[in-house]
Amino acid sequence: EDPSLERHFKGHRDAVTSVDFSRAKKQLASGSMDSCLMIWSMKPQMRAYRFLGHKDAVLCVQFSPSGHLVASGSRDKTVRLWVPSVKGESTVFKAHTGTVRSVHFSSDGQSLVTASDDKTIKVWTVHRQKFLFSLSQHINWVRCARFSPDGRLIVSSSDDKTVKLWDKTSRECIHSFCEHGGFVNHVDFHPSGNCIAAGGTDSTVKLWDVRMNRLLQHYQGNSVVNSLSFHPSGNYLITASSDSTLKILDLLEGRLLYTLHGHQGPATCVAFSRDGDLFASGGSDEQVMVWKTNFDADYGDVVKPQKYSSSVDGTHGTGSEMDGGIHHKKTKTQDSVRTHEQQEEETSLANTLEHIMGQLDVLTQTVSILEQRLTLTEDKLKECLETQQKILQNKTN
Repeated sequence: EDPSLERHFKGHRDAVTSVDFSRAKKQLASGSMDSCLMIWSMKPQMRAYRFLGHKDAVLCVQFSPSGHLVASGSRDKTVRLWVPSVKGESTVFKAHTGTVRSVHFSSDGQSLVTASDDKTIKVWTVHRQKFLFSLSQHINWVRCARFSPDGRLIVSSSDDKTVKLWDKTSRECIHSFCEHGGFVNHVDFHPSGNCIAAGGTDSTVKLWDVRMNRLLQHYQGNSVVNSLSFHPSGNYLITASSDSTLKILDLLEGRLLYTLHGHQGPATCVAFSRDGDLFASGGSDEQVMVWKTNFDADYGDVVKPQKYSSSVDGTHGTGSEMDGGIHHKKTKTQDSVRTHEQQEEETSLANTLEHIMGQLDVLTQTVSILEQRLTLTEDKLKECLETQQKILQNKTN
């Protein structure tokens, strides 16, 4: 089944710049050039909240992992933390001296990383709301900064055409990827934490392995990539482009899966929900759209082993109720045996999955080596043809 449009939110008065789902998918946050932050309810007929506080365009929004806070960054050079309720209270973080283009919580919700036109990346503690340290090696605006899933690394992308990888503990830049031909608008970590994807004004999306610092995949589009988001399974990547399209890439097959036309004008931002069932997009047309993913049916069972155990519990429960209280002890022991079996099943399933992932890693590496060899062969062939041509010309002369 193809992805389908589920909901349509209208209320912003200028281009939408950023979208993010809360963990339970009950709410969706969006930022806009109209200086507002909106919190939309995914329940029909529930009203949206409009939060006012920023003095200029809101360029980025993100829910904290728990969903109790929303961070936003603005052209007014501040970062705000909001409580997504009726009152919409917020606290202000000030340390950047330029537009704040990106906010991102660490997966434990303890830290916040922000990126700015002042060419720095800053890290803050969320609860004490204190500025911790700056990372400054970019020589132009920093568009985006993200924590790795384990929180040990930070990746950033900039108008200096580089993507930089930082060690959060030592605060040093451990690698710079310089292969982009333009400004790098957006970068993010793969859910495994082993690779990153970046997209920008050169219309490409590139995936790098952060353990070996080498290019894994390269997708050539025909329009500026403004934003991207990994599906939680790690098998798909979605991009938002200036040609108004959203594109879904199948990373296992290494190909374009869907092109979605929803926005009138540049698609500026895109984000999958935490479970991957939905994704949201925003555009210059002031609209926020929510889409049903629909393509995760094929691996749903593998990713969620709980499905199996809950159905076993269900059938077992009805049995013991029918027995009445007489065989109570017997059902108890059966229960503990069951859960032990389940645990074993789940462990072996996890091991199998890990093994499959390992094999996939090897495959990806092999493919990328083969691709490199192919390019080398093509280059050699080109050289040979050129030399041949020269020889022929010389003869005719």
